[in-house]
Amino acid sequence: VQLQASGGGLVQAGGSLRLSCAASGRTFSNNGMGWFRRAPGKEREFVAGISWRGGNTLYSDSVKGRFTISRDNAKNTVYLQMNSLKPEDTAAYYCAAARSSVASTSPSSYNYWGQGTLVTVSS
Repeated sequence: VQLQASGGGLVQAGGSLRLSCAASGRTFSNNGMGWFRRAPGKEREFVAGISWRGGNTLYSDSVKGRFTISRDNAKNTVYLQMNSLKPEDTAAYYCAAARSSVASTSPSSYNYWGQGTLVTVSS
């Protein structure tokens, strides 16, 4: 079972990036999915979560209104559209699959984690 995150890179402040998280080895169409990030020298933090059908989404206050999480269950893929990026969004971004069908802000609710994809926002 693997979650493969991609789409990170270097972008100027105010720019946009779209992260993707493709699952392989099993389907996660019945699982909530989430994105977390860890900035240098900081703790891992929740960014966004989505329920199994996409009907319920959660966002951290720091990204609300700028980031959008979505999923395509037919492709077993979750996305994070990031707009109006700020230097403080610089971090390694990780996708994760939850134990249940709901979205959650808690890392302990997730039992599969992908490798990080690095996002760097320059000022």
